[in-house]
Amino acid sequence: MVSSVYFAAKTDLQWDSDLKPLQPKLIPTSVYKNLCLLSVIFAFSVGLTIGILIPLIYLKGSDNNRTELLIKPTANPNLIRTVFLNNSYAFRNDSKQYSSVSFIDGVKKGYELIEDGIFWGKQIENSLPEGYKDKKHGIWEDYVKNAVAIKMENGCGRMQNRLITFQDGLKGCVRYRQNTDQIQGELFSFYLAKILNLPNLAPSTVSVVDLKQPLWQNLRNEIAAAQWNSNRPIVLTQFITNLKSSNIPNVFKPIERHLNKFDVINMTKNELLDKNDMNKMLVELAQWSDLIIFDYLTANLDRIVNNLYNYQWNVNIMDAPAHNLARKSDSDLLVFLDNESGLLHGYRLLKKYEIYHSILLENLCIFRRPTADKIKKLRNDKNIGFLLRGMFEKLNSDSVKDILPTLPDKSVKILNERIEKVHNQILKFLKPLIFW
Repeated sequence: MVSSVYFAAKTDLQWDSDLKPLQPKLIPTSVYKNLCLLSVIFAFSVGLTIGILIPLIYLKGSDNNRTELLIKPTANPNLIRTVFLNNSYAFRNDSKQYSSVSFIDGVKKGYELIEDGIFWGKQIENSLPEGYKDKKHGIWEDYVKNAVAIKMENGCGRMQNRLITFQDGLKGCVRYRQNTDQIQGELFSFYLAKILNLPNLAPSTVSVVDLKQPLWQNLRNEIAAAQWNSNRPIVLTQFITNLKSSNIPNVFKPIERHLNKFDVINMTKNELLDKNDMNKMLVELAQWSDLIIFDYLTANLDRIVNNLYNYQWNVNIMDAPAHNLARKSDSDLLVFLDNESGLLHGYRLLKKYEIYHSILLENLCIFRRPTADKIKKLRNDKNIGFLLRGMFEKLNSDSVKDILPTLPDKSVKILNERIEKVHNQILKFLKPLIFW
């Protein structure tokens, strides 16, 4: 039977007479079954081992990193960055946990907090304190031009700063420094805040210590006692009353140092806070959004970065009041004080401190829309140097410009680069379908 089938197939295919069919080597059925069984067992064992070991290794490594930073703080950039990012709510909570939570529906009804997932909503924007804007800045500048000081005393911070009283009873803080670049840093940081429309810096202007001028002529003895030199530039800032210390919000303390919509959702679940207290807390955080951007742009060393750096040796430092930050008790306005390290001194030390500047920015995921829009415009126009120098030329007398240099090209270049980084941070969290 087999022979007849073979020759029939050969005839149909017109095989060559010398071609012979291949005879397969048959494997015994029992051996074949055993090989299949062994293969299945081996594959299952390997898969099970990998599936168990990888999560264990990851969790152990993550826990070790967190423990190491808490027990023995370190300035290692990679460890610091890993700990901060791994403790972000965006990292730790997948979307399923909040799948039933609309960002608006998940909080109190009608209480709009966030727009487009990353911008503070109108309710928060409308609740922000007015602060100091162009009109108030202009009033102060005009006032100082004709002011006469009658008293100078210790105050307004450290070193050679002084509190002066004018003949009508108003007061001002004078920042005197031996290093001109610190006066430049204070002044151009103030100008940058004006360009960004940040209302958190007190009105300031530049003057020159000149005993022949009405502003200074009554203060000869006090100036001599302060060991001030004549013909030196100073920054004269309006004295702000009703100031009290301001603590760092919990979301920016180790190791939970971030601010995103999941943080806000968690805050709204706090049943101990009524609507007014909740609104007050979120208004403060909206101002912190601006503060982090402002300090990143200027590379300010004397505020939160100072705390982050010293956290290596003092783990309790984040519980202390924020350095060079105050709150007006009558309006809850945050006042950004002492910006002299901005744009010059801070830029020279970026190699050492940039990791701390970047960590704060990278963990900021909610922004004020007006600030974000201004950042976008500055990034697209690339004219920040022109704007800052234009303010300097317009607002200052020839005597000031003769002894105080304008902002150097190197600082302008670095500032443009940092504007680009802030812009990219905002873009990172925008929904793809939103045109911005």
